[in-house]
Amino acid sequence: IPNASRIGNIIVSGLIRGADPLTSKLASTLEQQCAFMFQNMRRTVEAGGATVEDIVKVTVWMEKLARAPVNHEWVKMFPDPASRPARQIMETAMEPGVLIQCDFMAVIES
Repeated sequence: IPNASRIGNIIVSGLIRGADPLTSKLASTLEQQCAFMFQNMRRTVEAGGATVEDIVKVTVWMEKLARAPVNHEWVKMFPDPASRPARQIMETAMEPGVLIQCDFMAVIES
């Protein structure tokens, strides 16, 4: 299963989790998982030939709703409030050890 799929100028990811890119192991804290999730999102979109500026929508699922860690990483990745993607955060049951995960859609401008 691919991590993301690109057709033309559109990239849609599968689930991106807070695993350490060097070890593929989930981090133990929400803050660490959140930081790794954003790093993994950047790596995924760039592997598809785009940049984080091309991301138009991000959906985040959390085991327990806690916006502060997401907002901290969000502002680092998308510093310009005028060009941030749409975002939705939902609380839901997760697989053991998973505290946060996301997916995204990006549109590459010609």
